[in-house]
Amino acid sequence: MSTPTSKTPASTPTAQSGGGSQAATSHGRTQIADIVVSKVAGLAAREISGVHTLGGGAARAFAAIAERIPGASSSVSQGVGVEVGEKQAAVDLDVVVEYGVAITDLSAAIRRNVIGAIERMTGLEVVEVNIAVNDVYIPSDDGGDEQAPAPSRVT
Repeated sequence: MSTPTSKTPASTPTAQSGGGSQAATSHGRTQIADIVVSKVAGLAAREISGVHTLGGGAARAFAAIAERIPGASSSVSQGVGVEVGEKQAAVDLDVVVEYGVAITDLSAAIRRNVIGAIERMTGLEVVEVNIAVNDVYIPSDDGGDEQAPAPSRVT
C-alpha cells in the first residue's frame, strides 16, 4: 500500500469560487458559496406572510420580462445581497410589502426567519439582516381582483 504524497484529496477544490464560507474539521472541509446563503435568505424571507416580493424596481422589471421567456425562471436570490465570512454572514434584503401590513412587525418576522434558516442550514452566525422596503403592493396595481371603479364625470 503506498502512502499519499499530499494531505489534500484530488477532488477537494483548492480555491474558493464565488466567495463563501469554509468550515474545516479533522474529517474534512465544507465550503458554502455565497449564492447558497443568498438563496436560503430569499426563500426564508418569502415564507413570511406580508412579503409580496423581493427586489428593487429594475430587478422586478427584469424578472417580469424573464418570466415571459419559455424555460426562464426568476431567481430566488433576487433582492438579496450577502456578505459571507468564515464564520459570520450579513444579509441585505430589498422588500415589497403588501398594503396593510405593519412594516415594523413584518421586518422583525423576516429577520427572525432569515437568521434562523441561515444559522440552522449553514452554521454561520448572522450578524445583521438589513431590510429596505422599496414599495407597497396594492392588488389593483396589477389589474388583479380588486380594481378601482372608473371615476364618474360630474357635469
